[in-house]
Amino acid sequence: MCTRVMWPDADGSVIVGRNMDFHQDLHTNLWKLPRGVERDDRVHGELTWTSKYGSVVAGVYDLLSTDGVNERGLAGHVLWLAESEYGDADSSRPQLAMSVWLQFYLDNFATVGEAVAWSEKNDPQVVPMVDPTGGSRPAIHLALEDAGGDSVIFEYIDGELKIFHSRDYLVMTNSPTYDKQLELVKQYQGLGGDDPLPGTCRASDRFARALYYVQSQQTPTSQLQAMAAMLSIIRNCAQPFRQAEPGKPDASQTLWQVVIDLTNLRYAFESTTQPNLVWVDLRNLDFSEGSGDAKLDLLSDLALEGGIAGEVHKHFKKHHKLHFASIEQAEVIGELVAEAGKSLHGVRAAEVRAQEIQKRAEAKLTEFIAAEAHA
Repeated sequence: MCTRVMWPDADGSVIVGRNMDFHQDLHTNLWKLPRGVERDDRVHGELTWTSKYGSVVAGVYDLLSTDGVNERGLAGHVLWLAESEYGDADSSRPQLAMSVWLQFYLDNFATVGEAVAWSEKNDPQVVPMVDPTGGSRPAIHLALEDAGGDSVIFEYIDGELKIFHSRDYLVMTNSPTYDKQLELVKQYQGLGGDDPLPGTCRASDRFARALYYVQSQQTPTSQLQAMAAMLSIIRNCAQPFRQAEPGKPDASQTLWQVVIDLTNLRYAFESTTQPNLVWVDLRNLDFSEGSGDAKLDLLSDLALEGGIAGEVHKHFKKHHKLHFASIEQAEVIGELVAEAGKSLHGVRAAEVRAQEIQKRAEAKLTEFIAAEAHA
């Protein structure tokens, strides 16, 4: 489930690509989040901060950020890692709900070095939460990279935060843990071994292919060529739509992919089911304090299948704040979405089901926002 690839030397630019793989629609929209917004950890509210940098993020059910880049060129990506174990709740450590883990780093840091230094000093703990899509508790790890070509992967193994920090860590997929991935990949031709490059959807195979191809790129002559090359790499690592295999009911398929130019601050997004490529140049957006959140609604009549394509900063519309779900709120919405899915099972049109489920989730979200505003 998911692949992230960084190309740090694309003729003076740092380019990163990411596939979002999941077994059901995540109702993703893009958001512009400004500076000067107060947020908290979404656990007990003990860790608070005011966003120092604005960002563009891809959301899940408009309840959390799962991918994005800030205005200083720090980008981040949440991916699945089944081996993740976050440990028993420890109030002596700063705690962050999964919903706001990525956003904390985008809000507060300009470089990977800054993010690593804070993490090493404070030893934060990520707190698991119910999957708001109605599934089980997610198990995730986080990759960050910056416009200088630095890279880090954060994983929680046996309750401990593991930090893999190196400019050489260009690829992240899923299982096994990152230290084991680094060893497994050495068996393949062009990466240290003699075995032919593997071709399955397994995470270790996608890791090998992505690393091989990103290390085999010619120097691009333009941003267009650089981003196209990255898009070709992550498409090679995409997972096709398919029936679930025996014993694997949650077979993933690639729902969307992004390509980001961290140097020139361009964020491109492509949906698998609505395949128009849209992008936004961050320099065209207003991230100033008080400018408010803005949403590129990819689920409405403006949706990709309706013809939206190209540079889309003018289509971001002011909206209520992207509401990062708390631990308790995610559980409530997860139950609501699961119930809605069952009640709408007889509706044949997938897009109709998706719109109705999204409508019900948004109604509950509106209740949460109103309640917190009057608290």
